[in-house]
Amino acid sequence: MPAAFRRLLNWERHEAPAVAWSFSYFFLLLCSYYLLRPVRDALAVEAGTQALQWLFTATFVAMLALVPLFGWLCRHLSRARLLPAVYGFFALNLLAFVLALDGRVFFVWLSVFNLFVVSVFWSFMSDVFDTGQAARLYGTIAAGGSCGAIAGPVLAASLVAAIGTKGLLLLSAVLLMGTVLCIVRIARWSQLHPRRGEPPPEAPIGGGVLEGARAALTSPFLLAICGYLLCYTALSTALYFQQVEIVRTAVPDMGERTRLFAGVDLAVNVLTLLVQLLAFSRLGALIGITGMLALMPLVSVFGFLWLGATPTLVALIAFGVTRRVGEFAVSKPAREALFTVVPRGERYKAKNFIDTVVYRGGDAASGWLFGLLGAVAAIAAGLSLVWTALAFYLGSRMKSWTRAGAPSSPASQPERS
Repeated sequence: MPAAFRRLLNWERHEAPAVAWSFSYFFLLLCSYYLLRPVRDALAVEAGTQALQWLFTATFVAMLALVPLFGWLCRHLSRARLLPAVYGFFALNLLAFVLALDGRVFFVWLSVFNLFVVSVFWSFMSDVFDTGQAARLYGTIAAGGSCGAIAGPVLAASLVAAIGTKGLLLLSAVLLMGTVLCIVRIARWSQLHPRRGEPPPEAPIGGGVLEGARAALTSPFLLAICGYLLCYTALSTALYFQQVEIVRTAVPDMGERTRLFAGVDLAVNVLTLLVQLLAFSRLGALIGITGMLALMPLVSVFGFLWLGATPTLVALIAFGVTRRVGEFAVSKPAREALFTVVPRGERYKAKNFIDTVVYRGGDAASGWLFGLLGAVAAIAAGLSLVWTALAFYLGSRMKSWTRAGAPSSPASQPERS
């Protein structure tokens, strides 16, 4: 790889193979998902906000059912066997949908699938790269997902007439299984460049089936991550509710809605890719982990106030695109870097519990809350201030651990209550 290109992206020479395979892994994963997303969003608008409350609740229940199963797999499998098992399971699900596809069941399944497979991906990344590498490399790696998120809608729009919905499901399953090759290659690199003080990757992750939940609910650091994620998901739900109402009125035609959502997805993913490749590592050097965690909470304060005062399609798209670009390009990679300072078991099990049960629990609770209370924009602006405070706490804790020179120390243990 040309030295100038590596300098532009802030890689070290020996890191290039791992970053390239990680980029490819995330590309295949999100391309698989984004092949199917526009249909789900169009169906959600058609169902209305009352149905969304029940769908979010059903997704949360499905997440709860999967947590013990994932904990059991972590107890008995090494990471080299765990990840292919997870992706193989979801690929088989897609084959089942080819035989029988129900819209509401598919909505719940896709919501579970998206969070679960992406959570496992970032767990693997935090197992392979240390804190310093995460600050430099996660933007480029996340750009692989953005490329996949761009390719997915393009493929869906261009192929659906020729191969139909079932063909898209089959293509998504093939892409998903392609991630296994990437996992094997990254694991080989990790064996040659292991993190200091880490257990051998061939050993099972171990622990009890509910250890992830216990760790997430007893560590102040992990609890703060739970709160940060709850604020994000609650505000995403608030924006989704406003999207349903505004788009239903402004765009009555189902086909036009689907094209609108596909166009917004494409714009978000192109802008996200540019920020990830050209600005992430430089932004990290400029404002640090704390600033990156706090950036979108601060934007959300003003965005929800604007949307509350001017509930138009233009305001919705402008704020929605800005918020999603900031989340995917800045906030999420910075949030994932937090897990590089916790032990391996918490990287997989506690992180999975947070990314699935906590995330979808926030969806379900906020869905009912905003449905009952109304005044979505005003409540969301206030919650954005809480989100900002949590960002500053998490950033300060990670900064203090990093300065102490313990890149893989059990960050949650000193503060466990």
